[in-house]
Amino acid sequence: MELHNLRPVKGSRKNRRRVGRGTGSGIGKTSGRGENGAGSRSGWSSRPGREGGQMPLYRRIPKRGFFNIFRVSYQVVNLSDLSRCDAGEITKESLRAAGLISKIKEPVKILGNGEIKKALTVKVQAFSKSAKEKIEKAGGKAEVV
Repeated sequence: MELHNLRPVKGSRKNRRRVGRGTGSGIGKTSGRGENGAGSRSGWSSRPGREGGQMPLYRRIPKRGFFNIFRVSYQVVNLSDLSRCDAGEITKESLRAAGLISKIKEPVKILGNGEIKKALTVKVQAFSKSAKEKIEKAGGKAEVV
């Protein structure tokens, strides 16, 4: 077997359907689109979710719960990850440079998972209670920006 002898497995490749090529083909004349209506015309497409007059699924199913528009979603960083930052002062920019956060515009919260050995000054938007205690116990500062 060599490269110039390679062929697809029999039955794995099908020719595309050529519609509208005479009545003998079985899909001539209207090309499988039916006689009348918007669906038989070119360029027509129904919007997603349209069910032809039947009540659409998104309206049949009841709504549940609610979405709090005032919720603040934080990017979280654990104490154990702070050792990846070189600086003595840790800000959003240094966390981004270390690859610990991805979005510079979203607020950051430090969580107390892990231990911290050196004294660091951490300036972010929020801290968990345990994270704040551990930072101050190590001789550092936890400043809310």
